[in-house]
Order: sequence, then structure tokens, then C-alpha cells
Amino acid sequence: MPLRLSSLSNFPKPLYLWNLMIRDSTNDGLFTETLKIYSSMARYGVHGNSFTYPLVLKACAKIASIRDGSLLHGRVLRVGFGGDVFVQTALIDMYSKCFQIVSARHVFDEMSVRSVVSWNAMISAYCRGPWMDEAMILLKEMWVLGFDPSSSTFVSILSGYSNLTTSKNHLFQGLSVHCCLIKLGLQFCETSLANSLMSMYIHFSLIDEACQVFDMVDDKSLISWTTIIGGYVKVERATEAFRIFNQMQRQSTGIDSVVFLNLTSGCIQLGDLHLASSIHSLILKSGCDEQESIENMLVTMYAKCGDLTSARRVFDMVTEKSILLWTSMIGGYKGSGHPVEALDLFRRLLRTDIKPNEITLATILSACADLGALSMGQEIEEYILLHMLEFDLRIQTSLIHMYSKCGSIKKAREVFESVVDKDLALWASMINSYAIHGMGKEAIGLFHRMLSSEDLMPDAIVYTSILLACSHSGLVEDGLKYFKSMKKDFGIDPTVEHYTCLVDLLGRVGQLDLALDTIQGMPLKAQAQAWAPFLNACRIHGSIELGELAATKLSELGTGSSGNYVLMANLYTSLGKWKEAHNTRKLITSEGMVKECGWSQVEISGRFHMFSAGDQSYLQLVNIYRTLEELNCTLLEASYTTEAVTVNSDL
Repeated sequence: MPLRLSSLSNFPKPLYLWNLMIRDSTNDGLFTETLKIYSSMARYGVHGNSFTYPLVLKACAKIASIRDGSLLHGRVLRVGFGGDVFVQTALIDMYSKCFQIVSARHVFDEMSVRSVVSWNAMISAYCRGPWMDEAMILLKEMWVLGFDPSSSTFVSILSGYSNLTTSKNHLFQGLSVHCCLIKLGLQFCETSLANSLMSMYIHFSLIDEACQVFDMVDDKSLISWTTIIGGYVKVERATEAFRIFNQMQRQSTGIDSVVFLNLTSGCIQLGDLHLASSIHSLILKSGCDEQESIENMLVTMYAKCGDLTSARRVFDMVTEKSILLWTSMIGGYKGSGHPVEALDLFRRLLRTDIKPNEITLATILSACADLGALSMGQEIEEYILLHMLEFDLRIQTSLIHMYSKCGSIKKAREVFESVVDKDLALWASMINSYAIHGMGKEAIGLFHRMLSSEDLMPDAIVYTSILLACSHSGLVEDGLKYFKSMKKDFGIDPTVEHYTCLVDLLGRVGQLDLALDTIQGMPLKAQAQAWAPFLNACRIHGSIELGELAATKLSELGTGSSGNYVLMANLYTSLGKWKEAHNTRKLITSEGMVKECGWSQVEISGRFHMFSAGDQSYLQLVNIYRTLEELNCTLLEASYTTEAVTVNSDL
């Protein structure tokens, strides 16, 4: 039975009993109690030894208490244990875990005798932060002085590279470490080292190299399986992640929540509802379903797989809902094209004691943008100001997007200009706002202002907005110039979105031959997306021959949709080819496609009214038609030469 402070409070205690209590509380993870026991021991005037102080310093490190650690360091020096190698090593570890790297190095430099563990402690300290160069220098120095690095040394270094940015230089250094492991024969001496090596490769998205390491490990641990499964999910190869998981099950290896988090992420990538249900069943059997992180992922998984009913069922079954769970469900509705339900759930959230966080507010603002719900967006902005959340850049970016999509470009600009320290996402949001409003020159001007006034490099998203702005404003020469400079000046490879914008730009101004040449010079994956805007351009400019070519290509690439057939039929109709138009529309039915009816939506006094083509059920329909007739008469009486409003009985 472990000893506790209360069990020996009525008589003096020798040092070994204090040490037993300190050891037991530390081993049990009761680090605050360890400090209390040591404090009582000090009050009795009992000095610790080389067994006591490392344990108490470990407790300080675990709770990151630099105050207690510094006081203990002073005590150690006063009682004469400042030169003990075990105590000094524990001090290095304590200071590093309290982010006092200078103090840790000071202790290390004062050591007259060092062990491999001491070197490892200091190297590990550097590896916890952005000091990998210092860690490598120390590793070389250790080697020169005759200390052989252990597997723990390399575990720390590989973990350090796994936390750094994915630059080519860092990758080269990580590969060099792997070469050292092979040379020293340490590559597979411990499973933990192999796991760290896999994590390093996965960090740099080199999943095949990580898999080679995995295959060579004989004694695979749960962490080994989890690491490689997570790696496949990270590089969006979820099918192979499930293949590895099946192997893991055949090995009768235990499953933990980390595995399930990776698998639910894999289901989200694949969008496979049947697979998602199977994973949910395994989670229920394992008893992990009540963990908060699992609950959140289950809601997101079902929403991404198109089953909002199951997502809501999971949400409703949770008694104590966290803000993360609320946000997951709201985001599920928003991401699945149900912004009204997202707003309803947000209103319900506001009636609880739980406060929405920055991610919740950014998500619901995006839902307002999808709905064009300006009044609701303004109410949310008032809530943001009331709770002093207006300085969060994610919220500001979402506000700009919301005001822009709701038609208030002036208000979007006001929000943008009010932000002092703008990040790239904020600039991109405002540039995109100008783009969708057809304000090409303003978008380009803001782009150059960003380049000249901020230490920011544009990314692929910014260039998509710039090309979109040029397309909507007919700025052909500017669009071609920015498309070329994207790669030349900033090393950004064109994506499908960039190619599509370029084709749309050329098509809008009637340069169909140049647009066709552009498509034919694209990668095949990009072509599949670019033929649709090209077909639309052919419809606008009445080019049947090129339109038929685009329709054929779309069919060959397997991207035929009812919308594309409608575009082709409209092209025939515009040129009086009624028979061809009729035959094209018949293909929609014969190939089992469904044409979605057109619809529109308007917000009036906080309520949303939806109208769809052919729907005669709306209560105010008679009044709407009467108002349209009155508008037509007014326009005709005013002698407007523009075409009057057309009353469509199929509205």
C-alpha cells in the first residue's frame, strides 16, 4: 500500500520514509502532492538526497512550475547537491520543460561530470523548440568527446524534426540522421526509435518511406500501427489506411481513441457512409464513444458522408455538450448546404449557458453568407463586439466574406480597414470580395497594396481570387499576366481552379480558340474541370462546333452532368436548332440524370422565403405576379428602352 503524508503525520519520519512517499506520489502522477510532501519534509528540517531531488524536480517539470523548480534549485545548491550528476540532469529537464532553455544550458555547462543521460537531456531540451541546429552541434560534440549516442538521443532529434516546418533543409537533416542510425546499427534496436523515424517521414509527407520502416519493425506497438495509419490519412490515402487497420486487427493489437480519430478522418476523406457506420460500431464496442474528441469527429464524419440524421442523432445523445460539439454540428449543417438549420441550432446554442467561441462564430457567419442573411449577420457582429471578440482574425475574415456575399461591399471594406495586423487570409478575403462584385481593378489594386505594404507572400488562394476578378471584369491582358507571374515570380504551380479561371476569362470575351488551346495544354485532371466553363462560353457566343466538342470531352472524361446537357440544349435553342435541343434534353432522362430545378431565396424581416421553378404553392404568389405586372407597366410608361420585367408563369 503506498505511503501518504497523512499516514505518518504523528511521529518524526526518517529520510527513507519521505523518499518512499515522494516516489509513490510521483509514480502515481500526483505531482502537486509530491511538492506538498517535500514542503512538509523541508519544514521538519529534513534534507533530501540524490534520490529525493530528481523526483521533486520531475514533479516541477510535469506541472511546468518554474517557481517551485527555481526555489528547489536554490535549496539544492545550499545543501551541497549542486554538483550531483543525477540532480543536475533533472534540473536540465525541469528547466527545458518550463521553457527556460538558457537556464538549462547554464546548468549543463557547469557540469564537471556528464553522463549520456545528461547529454540526452540537453539535446532533448533543444529539440522541444526551434533550436535543432544547436541540438545537432551538441550531438557532434558528444560524439567527439567519446559518448555514444543512444536510441533516446535519436528519438529526441527525430521528434524535433517532426515539429519543424517542412523545408528541404530540414528534410535533408532528417535523412542524415536516418543514415547515422543505419551506420550505428540502431535503426530497429527499439520500437520507439522506429516510431519516431516513421513520424519524421510522415511529417514530410513521405508515406512510402515511412511504410518501409514500418514493414521492417518486427515488434510493432500500438503506436507503430497508429502512426502509419495516421500517415496514410494525412496524405489522403485513406483506402490504404483501412488496409493497414485490417492487418492490425488480425494481429489482435488493442485499439485506442487515436486510431479511431484517424479512421473517422479517413471516412471523411472517402465519404463512404457504409464504412463510417462500421467504424461507429467498432467505437461503440470499444467504449470510446463517450470521449469528447470522438463525439466531435463522429458528428463531422456523418455530416461529410451526407447523413445529417445520424450526425444529429449522435449530437442529441450527448448529455453534456461542449462548444466543440455544438460547433461540429453547426458546421455539419453549413457544410452540407443546410444553412437555415445551422442558424436554428446556433440560436438554440445562445439559449444555453455555453458561449460560442471564435470557430463557432466564424462558421455561423459563413452560413449567413450562404443564405444572404444580412440582418442575422449584423446581429452576430453585435454579439462579437459585445463579447470583445472583434480582434480575432478568423472572425474578421468571416465578417468580410459575409458582408460581401450579402451585397454590402462597403461594410466589408470597413471591416477590412479596421484590422491593424492583417494576415494573408484577410487580404485574400477582401480581394475575393472585390472579385465576386466585378470590381477587378480594385482587386488588383489591393493585391499590389498587399505586396508593397506587408511582409506577405501571395499563395494559390490569392491568385485564384485575382484571376476570378480579371475574369468577371473582362481584364484579359491582366489575367494572362498574373497567370504567368504566379509561377515565375512566386513559384506557385497552377491548380485546377487557376486553369478554370483562365478558361472562363478567355471564354467570357469570346477568345474561344485561345481558350481551347489553353485547355488542350492543361494536365488531364484540370481539363476535366475546364471543359464546363468552355461549354458555357460556347453557348454565350453561339459556337455549336466547339460546344459539341466540349460536350463530347465532358462525356469522355466522365464529368457529364444534367447542367452540361442543359447548356448544350440552350446553345441549340439559341440558334433555332429545336430538334437537336429536344434530343439533347432527352439524354438527361435516358442516362438517369436528374435536373435540379432553379430556386432563389430572399430574407424579409428575419424570415427566409424560398422560391423554386414550377412551385405554385407559395401563399403570396398572386401578389408577387401583380407587383411584377405593375412594374412592367411603370417601365413601359416611362418609355424605358430596356426589356421590361418578364413574368414567367413557371416561376
